[in-house]
Amino acid sequence: MQKIIRKKVYDTETATVIARSVNGTFGDPTGYEEILFQAPEGHYFVYGIGGEESPYKQEKITCIAKDKAAAWAAEHA
Repeated sequence: MQKIIRKKVYDTETATVIARSVNGTFGDPTGYEEILFQAPEGHYFVYGIGGEESPYKQEKITCIAKDKAAAWAAEHA
């Protein structure tokens, strides 16, 4: 998935996975997955995808500051 936010490109195909969090099981309508990425340019973002009753009914990319990314990775490790 690719999204442009504030003139920065966030692309799951070219970014590096830093951490991953899975909530629920495959097929669970409330289950979802969040992945923290670092783009080649150095900025961070969280990609979320999930079931119909989850916070990620549709794929979503959210940009995140470096300090928040470190805290997110520590919390979800």
